[in-house]
Amino acid sequence: MGSQSVEGDPEAEDWTAVETRSADLGDERLNRRLELMLRRLADQPEKSIPAAFRGWGETQAAYRFFDNEKVTPEKVLEPHREATLQRVAQHPVVLCVEDTSDLDFTSKTETQGMGPLSYEFTRGINIHPMLAVTPAGLCLGVLDLWRWVRDPDDHGGKDRQHRLSRPLAKKESLRWVEGYKKVSEFQQQVGETRLVYMADRDSDLFELFAAADQGQADWLIRAAQDRAVLGGGLIWEKVGQSPSLGQVEFDLPAGRGRSARRVVQNLRAARVLLRAPYRPDKKLAPVEVTAILAREENPPAGEDPIEWLLLTNLPVESFEDACEKVQWYLCRWQIEVFFRILKSGCKVEQLQLQTRERIEVALALYLIVAWRVLYLTRLGRVVPDVSCEVAFSPQEWKAVYLVSKRQPPPLQPPRLLEMLVLVACLGGYLARTGDGPPGPKVIWIGLQRTRDFVLALEAREASGSS
Repeated sequence: MGSQSVEGDPEAEDWTAVETRSADLGDERLNRRLELMLRRLADQPEKSIPAAFRGWGETQAAYRFFDNEKVTPEKVLEPHREATLQRVAQHPVVLCVEDTSDLDFTSKTETQGMGPLSYEFTRGINIHPMLAVTPAGLCLGVLDLWRWVRDPDDHGGKDRQHRLSRPLAKKESLRWVEGYKKVSEFQQQVGETRLVYMADRDSDLFELFAAADQGQADWLIRAAQDRAVLGGGLIWEKVGQSPSLGQVEFDLPAGRGRSARRVVQNLRAARVLLRAPYRPDKKLAPVEVTAILAREENPPAGEDPIEWLLLTNLPVESFEDACEKVQWYLCRWQIEVFFRILKSGCKVEQLQLQTRERIEVALALYLIVAWRVLYLTRLGRVVPDVSCEVAFSPQEWKAVYLVSKRQPPPLQPPRLLEMLVLVACLGGYLARTGDGPPGPKVIWIGLQRTRDFVLALEAREASGSS
């Protein structure tokens, strides 16, 4: 199957065992506890911690896990990262997508260690994960996580000029540069796979371009600033004067205040040398980049045109090259879906764990849970005809088949897409002619019901055998 191969994917055996196999928390009991906690939270991600675990003994053990000084978010994510890098190494190109979101705990007034968010009187944690995504949009896992809280005395308009004049090392925007450096480190671990660091407009930092100019990984970001070009002029105008390479069409998902619709963009590209901006603490050298202008020239009436200026280190010498980069950028939407799963499906903003430290350990677990939902949602579209056992255990698919079809399961596992549709129907998907493929919400609800059916059948079999 080439780049669509699912050999060695996380569902070849119990998925929680795969994602925790290399755990090293300094105590084998903690390693086993990690796998159990991941399974329990994945079974009922929307439930509170006491409701997700079976009985007071398991709940107490979970709280002790969150409080154990050997257990950190980095240690919890590490085995999943290793499993993700193994999946990454099976693909020729993988996009490393970063973005930022915040978790709002304003209503949890008893929670300690929170900082202000977008508004001065809100409280929570800022998170900045990195996902590994194939050009087909299949999320392979979580590679990294930054998280931080802001100082209440350093927020909004307070001493704004002082904050702006700080060196990058003391700004939140350092996360973008450090993210690229992480990808360069990962590049050395994945053999022939080509990694591409990818991010949206907030990452438009000259320091990032400078770091990438010396790094090991490729990169693609969306520009926010109309930067000066050596030789005169600004980058938007410069690339806009280049000849058209052709038109690309795609379906744009719904976004903030925007409906989903078909988009036709005209593509232009130019290789330019960016003038380095002034920095009081250092001197930066010019950086050569390829700029791709993707512009919707005839939007529907009443709609704002969709226009992106994408910057990359890679050459663009043809229409096919430019289309490839636009397709990569469209995969960035997967991290938006990931955040929606994390907040609406896993309900991480409802956690009542009293301290930031406990919440961050729990968050690391929920990141893996949210990834699995996103992975399954897309996997059925990428490789619909493979056996459903790449994603479901025999107990799971047989329980779903029995309940949904009202007949004994077949000897051979059904196709993956068929089983995902059955799971999604358990979550409210109607599967009507003309309906699109099932989305993450019906998948995560269906997965919870799937687990309920498995437990019910196991109880029935145990009762019958006794």
